[in-house]
Amino acid sequence: MVQKKCVPYGSDVSAGTYECGDCGHKYSNQSKTSLPPCPNHKSSTHTKNCWHILSGQGDAPQDPYPNR
Repeated sequence: MVQKKCVPYGSDVSAGTYECGDCGHKYSNQSKTSLPPCPNHKSSTHTKNCWHILSGQGDAPQDPYPNR
């Protein structure tokens, strides 16, 4: 499985650490969950609306956005 460079908000992911693709805010989750929007989200500065995978497996097989 190829990891995406930028996993969109709302994607189902495995446990891991993620970094906001727009502002660099770090987010960690300990279980399979959907990625929330960045807590610093502002439509004027957050144009990618995604997270970079720092550790973990990234997208879960049940990813609701498999083609993004």
